[in-house]
Amino acid sequence: MLGSTSLFVSPRRIAKLAAILSPAMLFKFHQALVDRKYRLLFSSSADRRKPGPKGPSLEVIAAIVEMKSRNPKFGYPRIAQQISHAFDIEIDKDVVCRVLATHYRPGVSGCAGPSWLTFIAQIKDSLWCVDLFRCESILLRSHWVLVVMDVFTRRIIGFGVERAYIDGVSVCRMFNRAVTGQLLPKHLSTDHDPLFRFHRWLANLRVLEIDEIKSVPYIPVSHPFVERLIATIRREYLDRVFFWNAMDLTRKLAEFRDYYNAERVHRALAGSTPAQRAGAPSPADAALDCYALRQHYRGLFQTPVAA
Repeated sequence: MLGSTSLFVSPRRIAKLAAILSPAMLFKFHQALVDRKYRLLFSSSADRRKPGPKGPSLEVIAAIVEMKSRNPKFGYPRIAQQISHAFDIEIDKDVVCRVLATHYRPGVSGCAGPSWLTFIAQIKDSLWCVDLFRCESILLRSHWVLVVMDVFTRRIIGFGVERAYIDGVSVCRMFNRAVTGQLLPKHLSTDHDPLFRFHRWLANLRVLEIDEIKSVPYIPVSHPFVERLIATIRREYLDRVFFWNAMDLTRKLAEFRDYYNAERVHRALAGSTPAQRAGAPSPADAALDCYALRQHYRGLFQTPVAA
């Protein structure tokens, strides 16, 4: 567009012109190209609603407002849990809601219902979930990502990345790459994707001595944990960063896994992190009058820690 416009400008004035683009404009332009690609191939993608914000002393109010301003994607339950996790104080999500209502427009947040997998996961600490999703590079090339998570602790075990089209052999390779160096579970939950029916995939599970548990067909709520995780990865990370190729995507997903497991609190874990649920020690408590903000992904997220 800028190149076409320059054809109508005098050559002597081109040296005096400048075009300023913000990162947000580049992200919107890339998302528009992705939407157009799939609109041409299949149909228009569904609208994504942003989670809404939902907040005592002046120090607490300042911490809530600062966290919201540094992390616009954080909702009120997440902020309440992050404040409790960082400062070791009891704060209700409704308090965060009242504080943020003064400074931000209220939104809407949603939640998924439980399933039988919830019951199984709480009883048996040996159940992993696995699922696939697709994302687009900055060059509009499709990449498949296989994500493996531990249902009981909500930890991300690992990711497997492949370019373009995949088959049973590719899925096996992605799964083995994602679980390298991990103690394997006894059970693995999958949906009814045809890729999980290949003979090679079933044979790979038999070799690893893992029993497969299928979710209810055509009911995503029966596979809520990994579905919610994929939505979190998209909303909080992939929709806000670019990647060039499979190697770049693998590196960035590994960074997200470290943050997700060690720093990100979870409502289902009563405000603790997956690493703490797995047995990691709790971090030192921060003081409201003296704390620092730790940056993740080069400043994309910032969480309070002890100074």
